[in-house]
Amino acid sequence: MNVAQEFDSLYRAARALPLASGMPEAALATITQTRGSTFRRAGASMLIRRDGSLVCELSGGCPQRDIVWRAQQVMEGGQAQLVSYGRNANYDVMLETGCGGELDVLIEPLRDERDLQFLDAMERLRERRGSGVLATVYAVDGQALSPRPWRTVWRDEAAWSDIDDDALRSRIEAVLHSSRAMVATSVRVESGARHYDVLVEPLRPPHALVVVGDGIGARMLGELSMQLGWRTTLVDPAQVGGDTDGGIRRVGASARSLATQVTLDAMTSAVVMTHRWERDLDYVAALLDSGVSYIGVIGSRQRAAQITAAVARVDPRLHVPAGLDVGSETPQEIALAVAAEILALRNGKEGGLLSRTGTPIHA
Repeated sequence: MNVAQEFDSLYRAARALPLASGMPEAALATITQTRGSTFRRAGASMLIRRDGSLVCELSGGCPQRDIVWRAQQVMEGGQAQLVSYGRNANYDVMLETGCGGELDVLIEPLRDERDLQFLDAMERLRERRGSGVLATVYAVDGQALSPRPWRTVWRDEAAWSDIDDDALRSRIEAVLHSSRAMVATSVRVESGARHYDVLVEPLRPPHALVVVGDGIGARMLGELSMQLGWRTTLVDPAQVGGDTDGGIRRVGASARSLATQVTLDAMTSAVVMTHRWERDLDYVAALLDSGVSYIGVIGSRQRAAQITAAVARVDPRLHVPAGLDVGSETPQEIALAVAAEILALRNGKEGGLLSRTGTPIHA
């Protein structure tokens, strides 16, 4: 179900659908398998409303227009479809898009509350900042499961499931229990002499960014973080109380109270930019004692040397000065450089030029 940072917008759009009529008001298109080079991976989803508007577009390299057209048919017929795009089916569409790979897409109607229950289960898991696995049974003996796929949201045990077949559910849960997949993948499960295709997707908490500072740079980084779909908190040492503005949580927290007011887990990055030496150092010390995965500090080379010397310990999470070397000058450019470094590190990348690398872009 998409990357973690896309889920919020898709979930909000699905929850806003007028489902009381019992007629499909939208369709959900999900890539179940890919072969070769494709723009999006398995698990990427797009919501198509009845009026043709889209949420989380698949875009470039994917046959999006054809998927939208088929989604309209699915809404009219009320039955899920499994569509293949490749050399054996719909090859002309793939040639038109210039895609070098092949993909299979599940298109399912969204007609009532039952169709959204798995999204609710995922949201509950995300709110607890828990990790888990989503299993979608989308085909049986090569045919799309209709009127809707069956799903299980798993975290050590079945947190939620609408699979009524006990034997099949047990087999799928055994697969999930042993799964170590880092990316979405399709597996085949046999049960009762039938073959079921199941999309297994790892579920991770949304990335969170904590920005400590009260200047324009902190605000720019907070706004960019929101656009990237990160859970964003601005910590203003001078603020009293807390509020939420445009989705950005704003809190007043000293370095000493930071850990009690803000979640500082392994899925969190933090950037300190108060531009006051002693205050920066206090917050850095507090963050080093937390579980965050990234600690960045904005400042000059001289400030960086001072902080590194004062910390007096080597910690690979500490990045000072923070950001990629892209020649940034303005607060907006600095925010971009810092966010790009965080994104690269989270994805295990060096942040170099794609034109000078030979590795897969979406590996």
